[in-house]
Amino acid sequence: METESEPYVRLASLRQLHQVMADMNTARSLADTLQTVADGVVQALGYELACINLVRPDGDLVVAAFSGNQAAEALITGRAGSRESWDRRLSMGEQWGDLIFIPHTEGWILDDDDVPQWYTDGPAPRFEDEWHPSDRLFAPMYAPGPQGSGNSGELIGVLSVDRPRNGRRPGAWGREALQMYAFQAAIAISNARLRSNMQRALVRLERDQQALRASEESFRQAFEYAPSGMAIAEMGGDQHGRILRTNDALCRLLGRPASAMRRYAFSDLVHPEDIGTLLRTSAEGGRAELRLGRRDGTYVWVSLRNSVVADAADGPRFLLTHVEDIEERKRRELQLAHRASHDSLTGLPNSAELRSRLAARLCRRPQAPHAGVVDAMDAAYGDSAVLDSGGHTFDFGAVTEPYGAYDHHVHAVAPADGRDDGTKGLAVLFCDLDGFKSINDRFGHNAGDTVLIEVARRLSGGVRDGDTVARLGGDEFVILANGLGRADAQDLAVRLRNEIIQPIRAEGRAVRVGASFGIGWAHCGMTADEVLKSADERMYVEKRSRPKQHRRAG
Repeated sequence: METESEPYVRLASLRQLHQVMADMNTARSLADTLQTVADGVVQALGYELACINLVRPDGDLVVAAFSGNQAAEALITGRAGSRESWDRRLSMGEQWGDLIFIPHTEGWILDDDDVPQWYTDGPAPRFEDEWHPSDRLFAPMYAPGPQGSGNSGELIGVLSVDRPRNGRRPGAWGREALQMYAFQAAIAISNARLRSNMQRALVRLERDQQALRASEESFRQAFEYAPSGMAIAEMGGDQHGRILRTNDALCRLLGRPASAMRRYAFSDLVHPEDIGTLLRTSAEGGRAELRLGRRDGTYVWVSLRNSVVADAADGPRFLLTHVEDIEERKRRELQLAHRASHDSLTGLPNSAELRSRLAARLCRRPQAPHAGVVDAMDAAYGDSAVLDSGGHTFDFGAVTEPYGAYDHHVHAVAPADGRDDGTKGLAVLFCDLDGFKSINDRFGHNAGDTVLIEVARRLSGGVRDGDTVARLGGDEFVILANGLGRADAQDLAVRLRNEIIQPIRAEGRAVRVGASFGIGWAHCGMTADEVLKSADERMYVEKRSRPKQHRRAG
C-alpha cells in the first residue's frame, strides 16, 4: 500500500528487487543481462510488460529483450526504431525526474512513427490516475558518466514499461524505484557490454595468435623448403644487406654452408661488374639480375628480388630476398645476343655490331669552336654554317643538339693529312683479301671458309686488347684501333698484311691470299657509314696503286 506522504514497502518486495539487481549484474552474457533486466521489471516492479530498446552502433534503437507477453515478444523483438523517432519521444510528454511519461491524450501522434510498439486493450480510465492502455512510460538508460552520475553519460538504451498491476499510474515511490532500477540496469548493461567486448577481443586475439603461429610455421616451411634460394637480410643502417638467414637451396646454389653465409652481405658476394646494378636496386620491392660468387670462385647468374618484412609493429624491418638461378636462361640470352652481333663463321663482330661500336664513338656535331671564332663565323656565314678544324663548312641546320649535349664526350679527331703531327685518333683499317675468289673457284667453299677463319684469327691476334676486328661481309674485314697516329696505323697495316700472306692449310694443301688495306679516320660529325666508305675508298686506291703481281703473295 502506498500513500502520498510516505510509501509503505513490503520487505519481501525489497528482497525481490535486490535479488533481481544481483541477477542482472551476474548474468553470463550481454543477452542474458538484457533479458534479466526486462524480467526484473515484471517480477519486482509490478508491471505486466517490459521492453529493452538498445542503442546500436549506427544510433538507431533495436528491441533487444522483452518480457511479459510472448506474442508481443515474437512480434517486435529484433525490430529497430530510428534515433530521430526516439529523440522525439524522449523530448515530449511529462518529465518524472529522469522518466518520460506520455499520456494517451498526447501519444496518439506517435502511432505512425517507426518505433516498434505493442497495443493493449482495456476500458477507458474511470478516475484521474488510472492507467490507460495507450499511456507510455519510458526510463532512459545512460552509461555512467565521469563522476558516476546516471544521466551524465551516453544514452545506451530505453526501458519501456506498460500496464502496472495495480492499474494506476506509478506514484512517487514507484517512479523512484523505476528510475533507480534503470540506473542500475544501465550499469549492468555497460559492464556486460564491456565483458562481451573483452571476450570477443580475447577470442580474436587467440585466433590472431593461432593464425600468426600457423603463418609463421607456414613461412618457415616455405622458406626452408623453397626450391629456389631465400635469404633474410638486415635493412638499413651500417649492416644493410647483411645476411641473417638462408635456406638450403641458396646454400647449395652458392656452395656455401649456412654458417658461412651469415658472415657476408650480398655486396660481398656480387660480381664486381654488377655492384652498380645491386646499388641501383630498390630495397623495397627491388629486382635485379646479377652474378653471385660461388665458393669455388665461379659466378652464377641469378634474379634477385627484395621484399620488406616487418618484425612487429614499429619494430625492425628486414629484407626477404628471393634468389632464382637464371644461369641457363642467361647463357641462352648471351648466345642469342652473340649470334645477332657476331659472324657465325669467324666469330668476329658482324657488320651491324661494327657500325654500332663505331657510331657509339661519334657524335653528330664537331667540337665547339672558341667563342671568338664562333662570333667571327657568325658574321661571315650567319647561323647556317661554321668551319670545322679542317677548314670545311659544317651545316648547323642539320644539328638539333646544343654543344653542351656532348660535354661528357671525348671527341674523335683525325691526324692531319700528309704528316704525323702527334695527333692520336680512331683509325679504321678496311681490309680486302686479294686472290680469295680464285681459292673458292679452284678448291671449293670449304677451303674458302677455312681461309676466312684463319685470316680472322690472325687479324685478332695482331691487334691490341680493346681493338675491334669485324667481318664486314664476304672477304672484307674492318679493324677499329683507337689512339693511333698516322705512322702507327700504317705500321699496323703492314704487320697485319705480313701475317695474312703466310701460307694457310686448307683442304690438305697450302694456299695464300694477299690483303689490301685502306686507312680511314673517324671523327665527330661523320656517320659510321661515312667513315667506312672513306676507308673503303682508300683501300681501293691502295689496291689499284700496287702492281697486280704484288697484290697476292702466291
